[in-house]
Amino acid sequence: MTEVENCDVAIIGAGPSGAVAASILVKKGWNVIVVEKESFPRFSIGESLLPYCMNFIEEAGMLDTVIDNADLLGFQFKDGAAFYRDGEHSSFDFNKKFSDGPGTTYQVKRAVFDKLLADRSAEIGADVRYKQEVTGISFSDEHATLTVKDNDKESAINAKFVLDASGFGRVLPRLLSLELPSTLSNRKAVFCHMEDNITDTQHDRNKILITVHPTHNDIWFWLIPFSDGTCSFGVVGDVKYFDENEELTNEEMLDLFISQEPHLAQLLKDHKKTTPVNALQGYSSDVTRLYGDKFALLGNAGEFLDPVFSSGVTIAMCSASLAANTLDKQLRGDKVCWEQDYSESLKAGVEVFKHFVMSWYDTNLQNVIFFHEEDNDVKGMICSILAGYAWDDKNPYVAKTERRLAALVDICNEEETSL
Repeated sequence: MTEVENCDVAIIGAGPSGAVAASILVKKGWNVIVVEKESFPRFSIGESLLPYCMNFIEEAGMLDTVIDNADLLGFQFKDGAAFYRDGEHSSFDFNKKFSDGPGTTYQVKRAVFDKLLADRSAEIGADVRYKQEVTGISFSDEHATLTVKDNDKESAINAKFVLDASGFGRVLPRLLSLELPSTLSNRKAVFCHMEDNITDTQHDRNKILITVHPTHNDIWFWLIPFSDGTCSFGVVGDVKYFDENEELTNEEMLDLFISQEPHLAQLLKDHKKTTPVNALQGYSSDVTRLYGDKFALLGNAGEFLDPVFSSGVTIAMCSASLAANTLDKQLRGDKVCWEQDYSESLKAGVEVFKHFVMSWYDTNLQNVIFFHEEDNDVKGMICSILAGYAWDDKNPYVAKTERRLAALVDICNEEETSL
């Protein structure tokens, strides 16, 4: 006979969105079970947090935990983003952003960062379980029932509501046939961690460095320093660029791309890889809907855009906060509208990021970022979005992203032409 448990909320996945949602709900008095397929710590990319994340970390009761463990776990203080393109430099100081809120955050090794958040959610009161895979879901008038596999043992969890925080696992989109192809191009990332051994005194470890390939502007590199002298490094581009060298291993592929960018090749001339070089392809995703009767999708389980502006964890944590607070009201008997309170609210910021991603790859946003005649007010507004504040509708570039960004691109192009 299958063992059946009951809870108020079941959460699939113990990553950042799952841990934040669980903590918020437990603090509000709800019984929460979190089931996680992997065991923590486990490797993950997406290491460069944005300052807006700190609001959600604080809301979940985790801020002191993150700050207190930052040095021990090698988290790198982060105050902005630096860009390099064929001899041009540009940087954004997040403390000079338009929006109110934190202007600094951390660059983190996700293996220990995710475990830290999950452990904290358990301390707060969530029942976090590892090595448990959700293999099915069914619904009745009273609850949703998850079928959970633990080794060869199968059990069931009845919950009043289910939040899917499974990230790229996309458990409910697969089980409920909610997946849609992304409107973004099919791209590939090749990446690893390394001892960077960077000696260049001009290199600012407090910023993520985004470098554009010298001949293909739709290929870019990330370099995310950590405080222990290591970094996360990767290259992203259309799959066609990787298919041209399909006979190469991932490590050979990464080394080839590094050799093609002289500035990076010099910066990383003494690097030593500390993890295997991995690849991720076709990671952008979408779904038909973000919620349904007794379930909602959080973070990457719903939609993932692209790693270029490090929006993944920010979107994940924002979705966790929105969903947890909407669900709290629903469980208390208040009237809620998941379309308005959750889906539309979350998508407002996601669409802002999406416009920025698309504008980056068609190089229009790149021309804005590397524009030298800077308007400090406008730069502060763009800086806010790069810092994660894509939901601040007081920012003109959030309220009317497409129109404002197009006008700014025109101005920058005209000014560059006249120089």
